[in-house]
Amino acid sequence: MGVQKTRRKGFAESQIGAIFRVSATFRGLHWIMNAPTDLSMKTDDVLRVELEVFRREHRDLDEAIRAMQQTGTADQLTLQRLKKKKLMLKDKIALIEDRLLPDIIA
Repeated sequence: MGVQKTRRKGFAESQIGAIFRVSATFRGLHWIMNAPTDLSMKTDDVLRVELEVFRREHRDLDEAIRAMQQTGTADQLTLQRLKKKKLMLKDKIALIEDRLLPDIIA
């Protein structure tokens, strides 16, 4: 019986893993991203959950973009698409934050 050695993932392997997680997550969240944007019909609890999910996705995308730029593993079109998704997430985050914490002019 041989003893299996475990090895740590290298930088490139861990970053590629992050990229695949982002891709899989976006496929899973496709219905959330394309859901109706009428925030008035959603409860505050639902909005808080969506806000956390969108923030996490935004961070994951940021890490994936940074990794792709550092390793040079992606073409400009892929980077551009990921950046566009990141901006869409930022807009959704801003909308939800405005709904949860409205500006009150006194």
